[in-house]
Amino acid sequence: MIQFTVEDRTGDRQTLEIPEGINLSLMEVLKASEYNILATCGGMALCATCHVQVLEGLDALPPQTDAELDMLDTLPDAGFDSRLACQIRVDESLEGAIFRIRGEEHE
Repeated sequence: MIQFTVEDRTGDRQTLEIPEGINLSLMEVLKASEYNILATCGGMALCATCHVQVLEGLDALPPQTDAELDMLDTLPDAGFDSRLACQIRVDESLEGAIFRIRGEEHE
C-alpha cells in the first residue's frame, strides 16, 4: 500500500492508503475519495483546477512537464511547491507525501 496525506481547504488532514499498481493520477484518487476538486479538463493539464501544494515529498516526485509548468504559470497563487494533481501518477514516489488542495471548488 502507498500512504500519503491530503489536507483539504479547511486544514483537515486525512491519510489515504492506495494499492500499489493502481495506475491512477492523484486527481483521480482525490475525486474518488470525495474531495471537492473540480478537475474541469479531466486530467489533460489544461485548466489547473486540480492545483495542489506539495507540503512534504516534493523531491521524490517526477519532474513537471512543460504543459504542467505552462498551466501553473497562469495561477496567481502557484509556488515552487505547486503541482497539478492530474499530472502526478500514484506510485511509490508518493509514499509519505503531504498534499494540500488548492484548486477551485465546486459551487
